[in-house]
Amino acid sequence: MSGDKRARDRARRGFTLIEMLVVMAIIALLLTIAVPRYFGAIDKSRDVALRENLHVLRSTLDKFYADKGHYPDTLEDLVTHRYLRAVPFDPVTESALTWIPIPSTDSDVQGIVDVKSGAAGQNEVGVAYETF
Repeated sequence: MSGDKRARDRARRGFTLIEMLVVMAIIALLLTIAVPRYFGAIDKSRDVALRENLHVLRSTLDKFYADKGHYPDTLEDLVTHRYLRAVPFDPVTESALTWIPIPSTDSDVQGIVDVKSGAAGQNEVGVAYETF
């Protein structure tokens, strides 16, 4: 009988304050390791997405020129002529309206020949977004 009573008393007792503090310290330690890596991964993925979206836009501009013999006047022309389903968004500014179209400097060629990001600032390694 006394063995059953001791087992029930132990089960009701719960955790001590020291046990709770140790568990909380372990969780805090794990968070200090994981959180910076998480945010670093988000920044890197944003840079990769920006580079990919710029590559898509630039290659689509070249395809438009190869097919039509001239560059589009706006990025929306790429959608209108079904070269793109939609203008990709800039992952840094989180908008498809912030792209900066670069017109041709050659007087014989009209339209947008290149595009760059309208995002201000730099990525985590110090490269300006407008130079991507």
